Amino acid sequence: MNLFVGNLSWTTTQGDLEAAFGAYGEVASAKIMTDRETGKSRGFAFVEMPNDADARKAIQELNGKEVKGRAINVNEARPREERPRTGGGGGFGGGGERGPRRW
Repeated sequence: MNLFVGNLSWTTTQGDLEAAFGAYGEVASAKIMTDRETGKSRGFAFVEMPNDADARKAIQELNGKEVKGRAINVNEARPREERPRTGGGGGFGGGGERGPRRW
């Protein structure tokens, strides 16, 4: 089961998550999401536990508990939604007066 872990302290490490969730069963992976440009934590992570019963126990026990000084939120992760890729944005906005017209 894939778990979403939110409200993480900026100092929380992958090892901290593995230790916290490992108390309830095997942890297949723990990944803290980071900002692409700065490399700093975005304050949330995903933890994967192969045994669903262990994962449910971890949700019950860890949701609202303090880790590194912050009460974390733990839920079953929702599947990632496929979002259509859009081309770049850019362009010029419409509307608005740009000054007096000269024709």
